[in-house]
Amino acid sequence: MATSEFVPQPARYAIFVDAGYLYAASGALLLGCGSRREYRVAAEKLIKALTSHADDQLLGELLRVYWFDAAPKRQPTVDQRVIANLPLVKLRLGNLNAQGQQKGVDAQLRADLEALARHRAITDAVLLAGDEDMLPAVEAAQRYGVRVHLWGVEPTHGSNQAEWLVWESDTVEVLPADFLRPYFTKAKVLPVPAPGTAAAVRDAAAAHRASPVPSPSQVFAGKPPVKPTPAPATVRTAVPVGGGQVTPATVAASMNSAAAATSDGKLGPDRNHMLEIGEHVAQKWIFERGRDNIRDLLPGPILPPVIDKELLIEAEKELGGSLRPYQEARTWLRDGFWERVYREFGIGIGKSD
Repeated sequence: MATSEFVPQPARYAIFVDAGYLYAASGALLLGCGSRREYRVAAEKLIKALTSHADDQLLGELLRVYWFDAAPKRQPTVDQRVIANLPLVKLRLGNLNAQGQQKGVDAQLRADLEALARHRAITDAVLLAGDEDMLPAVEAAQRYGVRVHLWGVEPTHGSNQAEWLVWESDTVEVLPADFLRPYFTKAKVLPVPAPGTAAAVRDAAAAHRASPVPSPSQVFAGKPPVKPTPAPATVRTAVPVGGGQVTPATVAASMNSAAAATSDGKLGPDRNHMLEIGEHVAQKWIFERGRDNIRDLLPGPILPPVIDKELLIEAEKELGGSLRPYQEARTWLRDGFWERVYREFGIGIGKSD
């Protein structure tokens, strides 16, 4: 009698998150919000909480987290870029159309879940979703012997998960409000220009759009990329109380100057060069990534580490050299970036006293 070639599969699970469902249901439950723009999510901490909870509930090791979301033209938002950089997290993006509908998300989820099940990469799958369109993915995985554990968000009333999806899943759990509450907060209202300056804001924005930022080759034409000038004896001081109009730009400058004061004193490219390249990158991102994407960076002036790294890399490509030894130059780069962003959204524009 021939022996079986079947080898017992080690316990391993993956987590599949429909971010659209998770965010919408949580925003409605915790904050009474109907739009994602009305709240902010500490996604990294939320993902850690979900993986920790799964570890408590299931046997075996975590393969990875699959995070399914959508964005216009599949251009990832600031938050999605942060998520994509997390270890053991795979970002899957569908398209978000003009009506706010996700396209292609369900197909990606089914493809991943079915492929992992078919290749015996997992024994269990945690599915955080509510749409009945996820049902084929559940059925496909179960045909290969994978147990599917459905998680949901506590509903505001009734149920926010399709009945058939609940029936087909092997186990069902509802995440309570107290579990999710630490990771969702109301979005801050952006500052509004003071009365009487609206015309100035419009004129400044229109003038800037009419005069595009010069290309890097124009900015640096005929000028050495590095000035061997010794570091100044003093650094920029913070904005004094009552010493003029305090705007987001001046706040950014004062905060950045504190970091510059602790640098090793190395001075790289010229200040004006760095301000211009910062503006150039900001305008490039506004055009390529869209105003809504860049608006997510507000109110600033601190950039998420992932985005700050992207800004540094973009600048180094334009300069043809590293900015890492030059703290002051990196500060000027950020200043130029924020000046362009604030000007785009009419923040902090007006005459100083």
